[in-house]
Amino acid sequence: MSLLLTSRSMHHATLDTLYRNITIPHSKIFHKFLMHISQKQALGTLVKRMDFCHFNPSQLFSTAAERLQAKNLTSETLLRCLELTPGLKEFLAQEYIDDDLSADVLRKLFLGLDNLKALDFCGCTSAKFREAFTSVSSEDWPSRPSIERLSFHKCMTLPATVFEAILPRFPRLTHLDVAGTRITDTALMSIPETAWLTHLNLAKCTLLSAETVLDFLTNHPAARELVFLSLAADARTDQLFGPEDISQLLPVLPKTLKSLSLKGGKMDESHMELLRPLTKHLEELAIGRGVTLQQINRLFVPDEPEDETEDIEMQVDWVPHTLKYLDLSDMWSGELDITYMFGNECAILKSFSEPLAVVELAEDIFKRVNKSLPVLEQVGWRTSECGVRGWMVRQAAPGLPRDDGRRGWKMGAESWGMRKIPVANVDVGGMYGSFMFGRKL
Repeated sequence: MSLLLTSRSMHHATLDTLYRNITIPHSKIFHKFLMHISQKQALGTLVKRMDFCHFNPSQLFSTAAERLQAKNLTSETLLRCLELTPGLKEFLAQEYIDDDLSADVLRKLFLGLDNLKALDFCGCTSAKFREAFTSVSSEDWPSRPSIERLSFHKCMTLPATVFEAILPRFPRLTHLDVAGTRITDTALMSIPETAWLTHLNLAKCTLLSAETVLDFLTNHPAARELVFLSLAADARTDQLFGPEDISQLLPVLPKTLKSLSLKGGKMDESHMELLRPLTKHLEELAIGRGVTLQQINRLFVPDEPEDETEDIEMQVDWVPHTLKYLDLSDMWSGELDITYMFGNECAILKSFSEPLAVVELAEDIFKRVNKSLPVLEQVGWRTSECGVRGWMVRQAAPGLPRDDGRRGWKMGAESWGMRKIPVANVDVGGMYGSFMFGRKL
């Protein structure tokens, strides 16, 4: 604030910094921000991102009635705010404001902001939100080429017709997160061929069929250069891919892929041979169920040779893996051999398995490992946990720089194994941090 008084040049630069990316932690801050841009409308033109992922209505008011009476953040004030920020490029919402996302607000976001690139409706499930979205999507929409990154992560109440109506309207889509939604085969295949998807999250999409997903990933032009792909399912309740489906899938995946989740899929030993080429460019891999740790070990070391000549050739031709993160959380108690994992024959925890740095475990397995921390520390690893998820993390060698996990394709996220696709380059926290790293799927 002191820099505003330094000089005209510093005043202008400081205003741009203050108003470019607006984070709204509670409704009082929103009210204050709206008052500023209402009084000086030039300030509203500086705003490029409006971020509600840290919004918590309980910070100021103990009851919903008190929040309603204050009327700081309502659908009317939010619409007014959007009208005063015509240069907005990113709008990040979440479940705490879903009641305020009225039909007029949604219409403004989708049809009234020409520069908008990214929209995130993470966790929005209220009846008002569903009714507003259903109403707006039934209207005659023009194509919206400006929107490139779109997240409906865990918007579980939106009807299938919403996705079938709006997905064809985004010819430049690069990021699409529809995890846990009612997206259908028809909606998935309706994505324009001009889209250029790099991030696609289809986790827990129970209305999709394996045949259509395979067809999309094999033949649709929009899926040729994927970097992040999640096909995860909850093995306790659903299965998208069986062994034959995964056998068809693995050979067609692009070499651009950095993160792949097959969690919940039914796998067998034959898939290790198909996964090996992928581990030469993947940084994240979530293994499905039905395989053993001994079979997974083949991803990190060559097979046992039949003779000495073959041994030399295999060692010469062996290309090291690039995996940083391995998700074994589909291996529940009795399926993961902890004795083997800590034994001499398993490569996963050995120093030569680097750059592997993070291994995710099922909740019950993690509890057992947590009781043997001295043994884990002896082999150079430690534990870490967030929400219901638990990991083994390799300890950095003394004197060597630590890889902080930041990658351009992760858009600000440092931790490995994100469940939610980010649509803005911003440090992960608040509700987005919970959905991304604190939940199983």
